[in-house]
Amino acid sequence: MTEKKDRVEINEVVLRDGFQNEPDFVPTEDKIRLADGLSRTGIRRLEVSSFVSPKAIPNLRDAADVLRGIERVPGVRYTALVPNVRGAERALESVLDEVNLVMSIGEKHNLANMRMTCDQSLAQFREIMTVIAGSGIFVNGTIATTFGCPFEGRQPVERVLWAIDTYREMGIEGITIADTIGVANPRQVGELTATIFRHHPDLPLTLHLHNTRDLGLANALAAYDAGIRSFDSALGGIGGCPYAPGATGNVCTEDLVHMFHNCGIDTGVNLSALIGLSGELPALLGHGTPGYVVKAGTSDRVYA
Repeated sequence: MTEKKDRVEINEVVLRDGFQNEPDFVPTEDKIRLADGLSRTGIRRLEVSSFVSPKAIPNLRDAADVLRGIERVPGVRYTALVPNVRGAERALESVLDEVNLVMSIGEKHNLANMRMTCDQSLAQFREIMTVIAGSGIFVNGTIATTFGCPFEGRQPVERVLWAIDTYREMGIEGITIADTIGVANPRQVGELTATIFRHHPDLPLTLHLHNTRDLGLANALAAYDAGIRSFDSALGGIGGCPYAPGATGNVCTEDLVHMFHNCGIDTGVNLSALIGLSGELPALLGHGTPGYVVKAGTSDRVYA
């Protein structure tokens, strides 16, 4: 079947970017059950976990067990974040379609978050590319703090382009630009996206948004208008960043899908199924979630 040109791809990150920020460990069997449910909603890409050190992020210490236990649904790409060479080696032992590498272009944030300079991160990436060469695994590279660093402020457009060029030169196939701490605005997103596509017209580009200042959906629509067709989001809008106090988390998947559908933009995702899964999160996590549609219902809801 030929994909519709303007169909949006939804990349669900709740299992990694959402759960890693939770105060309590989510049991492995619950992660597997949620992953299986999400795989059947029509999403195209599911970030299952991260092969990070269990000491650094204990909430994701069961990455291999989750990947072993989930049901693989045809048409869904199963991905994991890989922070270093050891993580890449562990990822190769699991069945993965894609690995995601992350570097902050804000040097101070990269030091705080990854404990490496940007040059050290890029050296790690080159080693990782050697480790996974010939495996057939798609490699995506995320550029964190693309729209602003908590310690350095807004990053120059030239630095974003430098990161993309460097990633591509080492063989990284896809690129994600990330509003890691939620400081982007729609005009900035649209202008940067247009600039990137002028330099790289056919780049597989994904946008990763946080909703820290309630601009996530507006930023997503601006990115769509500028040509992006792939978006990261987290069920329920959970997640966050330790360097963005008060952050509410990632842009909410069901809210994002609801907005696109109302704008006549196809996602291929079953919104009702998403809302049902999101409604189970408070009991699983022990607290409420920031998402709106799960509470208010869809905009075509009618009342007696």
